[in-house]
Amino acid sequence: MRLCPLYSGSSGNCIYIGSSDTHLLVDIGVSNKKAESGLGSIGLTGHDINGILITHEHSDHIQGIGVFSRKYGVPMYATEKTIQAILENSKYLGEIDTSLFKAIRPDEEFLLGDIYVNPMHISHDAADPVAYRFSNNGHKMAVCTDLGCYTDYTCECLQGMEAMVLEANHDIRMLETGPYPYPLKRRILSDKGHLSNEASGRLLSSVLNDNIRRIYLGHLSKENNYPDLAFESVRMEIDMGENPYRASDFDIYVAKRDVPSECIEV
Repeated sequence: MRLCPLYSGSSGNCIYIGSSDTHLLVDIGVSNKKAESGLGSIGLTGHDINGILITHEHSDHIQGIGVFSRKYGVPMYATEKTIQAILENSKYLGEIDTSLFKAIRPDEEFLLGDIYVNPMHISHDAADPVAYRFSNNGHKMAVCTDLGCYTDYTCECLQGMEAMVLEANHDIRMLETGPYPYPLKRRILSDKGHLSNEASGRLLSSVLNDNIRRIYLGHLSKENNYPDLAFESVRMEIDMGENPYRASDFDIYVAKRDVPSECIEV
């Protein structure tokens, strides 16, 4: 199974998960042209994609699904409330064939090709947002961003992963002193906002295991974070955490915003 963050950041997200026979995208929050370019960089086209897994209805996760779905007719999987929110509030996407939407439920696993997909609840200010876990031939990966907080449930869901994309959205001090209006700052810092670098490191510390091959820090804010800052902050939390590991035990990368990141295969 292969994981590649094609694009990850507050300005747009599109993550590839696949096997030799099944190719999936988590969100298309970039233009169709950009999504096609990202797929091309890993030797694929839109015709190869077997399904799009939508986390929630915010534009940085769905802005490309209209053109992509019209061009390639790929099924799109999302919770019922997310589907309704997309159809009701995202007219800028253009006409979408509603038969392409397939409703899913958190914690109800389903099979796409030879990859098992298991959605999980997350806390975010959207209709019914989810993150996704994947398994194939005993290997496990996850894409978990856009969560304002985490719980024991979150930690339990992310146990045993070999690779994952985990949100490290902002540095708290940068956000508090930055140019965002106060209501937006409060939203981001709330339990339905986004994970800070420190919170990301603490969550990661609770799910580390001997089999992890790669960790991507994703969905970084362009205005309230720096890649090096996210990287060092998360590593510090791991080193200070109550776990038997050191940050140097793992390959930790910051997923790139505008170009595909390096793929990991397990």
